[in-house]
Amino acid sequence: MSLLGGLYIALIVAMLLADFRFADWSDFRELLGDEKVRYSIWLSLISCTISAILSIWVAVPTGYVLARLGRDAIGRRFPHGSVLGRLAICARYCIDTLLDIPIVLPPLVVGISLLVLMQTPLGRIADDGATSLFSGIGFPGIRGITYEIPAVILAQFTVAAAFAIRTMRDTFEQINERPERVACTLGASRFRAFADVALPQAWRGTVAAFTLAWARSLGEFGPILIFAGTARMKTEVLSTTVYLNFQFGNLRGAVVASLILVTLAIIVLIATRFLTLGGGSQRGVIA
Repeated sequence: MSLLGGLYIALIVAMLLADFRFADWSDFRELLGDEKVRYSIWLSLISCTISAILSIWVAVPTGYVLARLGRDAIGRRFPHGSVLGRLAICARYCIDTLLDIPIVLPPLVVGISLLVLMQTPLGRIADDGATSLFSGIGFPGIRGITYEIPAVILAQFTVAAAFAIRTMRDTFEQINERPERVACTLGASRFRAFADVALPQAWRGTVAAFTLAWARSLGEFGPILIFAGTARMKTEVLSTTVYLNFQFGNLRGAVVASLILVTLAIIVLIATRFLTLGGGSQRGVIA
């Protein structure tokens, strides 16, 4: 077992070493000296942060509800084997399946689906609303969502939120529900029990969900390619910089851009490890 795991780790290390050996510092200086590449780095950092924040806003309440509506919780709320109980379990499984769709779908399909959605009446309303919103806050150059910066954020959010929800659901499932029920018996509302009892215990999971959403957004490519395009100095992010350099035959530029992506991801992951280090596991914190 150790041999199999070690071989996989060796493969990852070998790929990284091959990339670093292929490019030299002059390639980094040349690529970073390009204004278009600096713009793609800036847009990547901004868009990933926004999409990760949006993912957390969705993941925390959704993960909490899913964790508190597991099979055991449904069994406590409905008589064993009742029709309502069976319907509740089926509904819970259907929601789980829907939340997994952005994870299992091919990335290009997610991009095409978003593009088609924007052609519907609801999508056109959203486009018009986005145009008015950005004009009102001083960004008249952003017209609508499709093939604009909002499309980059929406494409990243659509996939990243699913990963964040899974992380928060697992986090809240590890938190004992009994202190929340005790708080409710002492007069606290269900929301107050969530905010004052459950949420503070889930901070490590929240940091992990934010990090996972940010890193997943950073590596997103397929939906961005289809839904936002690869317009330079407009919707180009680091992942599309890799694609454009490779398409133009600049393999060194593609490798250097890939290494920048890898470096940013490693920095974020290491920072998260240090932030969540100590205090034992989530169960230990709860105890």
